[in-house]
Amino acid sequence: MKMKAMLIEETSRELVWSDVEKPSAGAGQVVIEIYAAALNRADLLQRAGTYPSPKGWPAWMGLEVSGVVSEVGENVARWKVGDKVCALLGGGGYAEYVAVPEEMVMPIPAGLSFEAAASLPEAYATCYLNLFIEGGLKHGETLFFPAGASGLASVGIPMAHAFGAYVITSVLTEEIKRKISHLPADVVIDSSSEDTVDVLKREAENRHPVDVAIDCLAGETIGKAFPYVNEGCRWVLISTLAGVTTTVPLRALLTKGITFKGSMLRKRTSAEKGTLLASLVRDIWPKLESGEIVPSVYKVLPIAQADEAHAILKRGENVGKVVLRVKDA
Repeated sequence: MKMKAMLIEETSRELVWSDVEKPSAGAGQVVIEIYAAALNRADLLQRAGTYPSPKGWPAWMGLEVSGVVSEVGENVARWKVGDKVCALLGGGGYAEYVAVPEEMVMPIPAGLSFEAAASLPEAYATCYLNLFIEGGLKHGETLFFPAGASGLASVGIPMAHAFGAYVITSVLTEEIKRKISHLPADVVIDSSSEDTVDVLKREAENRHPVDVAIDCLAGETIGKAFPYVNEGCRWVLISTLAGVTTTVPLRALLTKGITFKGSMLRKRTSAEKGTLLASLVRDIWPKLESGEIVPSVYKVLPIAQADEAHAILKRGENVGKVVLRVKDA
C-alpha cells in the first residue's frame, strides 16, 4: 500500500511529493497518521545531503509530528487506535504516515491544536534535556540562551522562566529584539550595538553571573565569556552556528570549576529518548495545559509549500516554529 512522502531529488535537491510504501507497525511500534510536522534546522542540513536520517528511520526529513494513531503493533500497551499524539522521530515526518517506537510517542497536551503539538517533541525534548539534565538548571539561577529568535530559544526561554530562572539572551538587531519582546527574557542583548561579553560581565557584577549556558552559536564568545561566569557554571554546547573554534582560558576553567560539554539529542538511543520524553510529559505538559508555557508557532503552511517553509528558516525570518499541515483536522 502506498502513501505520500516529501522526497529530495538527488541532483537538484528539490522537494518532490512522491509515492512510497506505507509503513506498518512492528512489535513495540505504532503507526501515526500525520496531521502536522514541524521544521528544524536539521531538515535543511538533511536536504543539503550532510545530515542523513539515522539507521532504521525513513530517508526523508521530519523530526517531530502530531496526528492520530492508526495502527498498533504487538506488545504495545500504552496506545490505542484513535489516540491523538505527537512524536519525536529520527526522520520520516514529511509524510502521510510514520511508524514510531511506542516510547517516542506522547499524548497531545489538552487544549493544543495538531499544529501546536507538532512543534513540541524535538524542541521541547532538546530544551528539557539541556536545561535540566545536562545543565542542571535550578530555581533562581541565571541562564544564558543566545540566538533568542531561534525556534529553540522560543521554547527554552519560557521553559526556564517557568521554573524560576533569570534569563539572558542575544539577538542580531534591534528589530529582532522587538520581535521577541513577548518572550520572558530578563535581558536581551542587541549584538549590533552591544558586546555580548561586556553584557555578561556587567550582569555578573550585578549578581547575575551565568550558571547555565545553552549555546547553539559557539565561536569566540565561549572563551571570552568564561572569566565572567559563576563558579560551577555548566556551559552546554548544542551547535556551532557562529564558528567551530574558540580560545579557552584554562585558568578560568580551572578556578571556576566550569563544566563544558557537548550535547546532541539525535545521538541518543530510543530508550534514552523514551526516558526523556516521559520526564517531559510529567514536568512540562501540565505547564502547557495550564497556559503557563505557550507554544510559539510562527507560521503554518500546507505540506505542498514545504519549499517556502524551508526558505523561511534559511532567511532567519521566523521567531518560533514553522509547521507544515499534512492533513486538515
